[in-house]
Amino acid sequence: MTIHEIKSRGRNCLLATALLASLLCASVPLRPQSPPAPPDPVIAIANSPNTPAQQRKHYVILVSLDAFRYDYAQKDGATHILDLEAHGASAPNGMIPAYPSLTFPNHYTIVTGLYPEHTGIVANKFYDPARQATYSMSDKQAELDGSWYGGVPLWSLAQQQGMRAASFFWPGSEAEIAGERPSYYLHFDDEFPDAQRVDQVIAWLKLPPAQRPHFITLYYSNVDHAGHEFGPDAPQTADAVRHVDDMIGLLVAGLKPLNLPVDLIVVADHGMIVGQGDWIDLDSYADLSNFVTAGPLLYAKADVDAAAAFSQLQGKSDTFQVFRRKDVPPYLHYDSNARIGDPVVIPTGPYYIRASAPPAGRPDYKKEVGEHGFDPYHMKEMHALFVAEGPDIRPGVTVPAFDNVNIYPLIAKILGLKIGPIDGRLKVLQPILRKSPH
Repeated sequence: MTIHEIKSRGRNCLLATALLASLLCASVPLRPQSPPAPPDPVIAIANSPNTPAQQRKHYVILVSLDAFRYDYAQKDGATHILDLEAHGASAPNGMIPAYPSLTFPNHYTIVTGLYPEHTGIVANKFYDPARQATYSMSDKQAELDGSWYGGVPLWSLAQQQGMRAASFFWPGSEAEIAGERPSYYLHFDDEFPDAQRVDQVIAWLKLPPAQRPHFITLYYSNVDHAGHEFGPDAPQTADAVRHVDDMIGLLVAGLKPLNLPVDLIVVADHGMIVGQGDWIDLDSYADLSNFVTAGPLLYAKADVDAAAAFSQLQGKSDTFQVFRRKDVPPYLHYDSNARIGDPVVIPTGPYYIRASAPPAGRPDYKKEVGEHGFDPYHMKEMHALFVAEGPDIRPGVTVPAFDNVNIYPLIAKILGLKIGPIDGRLKVLQPILRKSPH
């Protein structure tokens, strides 16, 4: 597929028109012209326009507020999100992230309907024994390589079926996956002004029907950063909660004059909890000299080494449990992919676990106040926000806590997209639909 980086000129043209008008009306000599505005960072792909049938469909905006714990809205006074809950559907006990409750695995699970063991994105950083290579969310080359990703993300699903999609940040959205990229996307820039992200989403929805995306993602990391640095109960985290809530308010206000049938779904990838204790180094219990490691993940060079490490780690600490990969409890859905490693170490609480300390002479890693990544079925603090509101959502409905793989079939149903085999099930969230959209 040929990719064209197209510099959107709409916003710059408006600025230029305003500047020209002011200059023509001025009675003072012209000043030297200011430097031109930087190019718009939106990348547009030469995808086919929306088919006539897809142009008649509704719209879904999927917003992620990274690490927005299930109870933050009520606890910290997120008034716009609480208003969405009152007029739409919500999960008072939260949405259950996939294990491990980390950013990349869960964002990608949400948009594929597959647990991490089936997408292949099993952690923020992991090793692939077959490729003999490491994937890391901080490695841009790996992140942009679509061959790392399994499943069909919602934007690719839409594009395959003649419906345009757009992504204002989302793990995986910059790579070509299942033969597709969103019609509009951006390279991740955590410093991109928050309010301007909303402006761009509204601008996409103002495009002509043939070019207008029907599925859009939007992402904010503010709450995650504050939670890590200060902890989930700190005033700085509450401020971050209210800030991203203000962005939701801007988005809702921007949607109203468009008079489009837009369903707004606001989620988080995981929650947050205060970490406990000091670093726990697994190599202080087991010989890992014949292993490749990535964080707490262990990759033996031979099965005999995996068996030996399992025996050495078993029962050595109450801060973790250890399993051979095939024996990981089924409820975790974390036993069928070599990228998970073997043996598999599962923390029993909010503990800082890693394979080993940095080499001698290098500074130790900073322990963050707030942490996540833990078993969400035994640690409710890992549960994430879920709220949905729009023409296809029943008002005032609540649902029990549910696995986040079930978001995918919900959105596909609203958009009228056909899906293949996934782990999620439509029946879990079917009760929140006002009527069958298609």
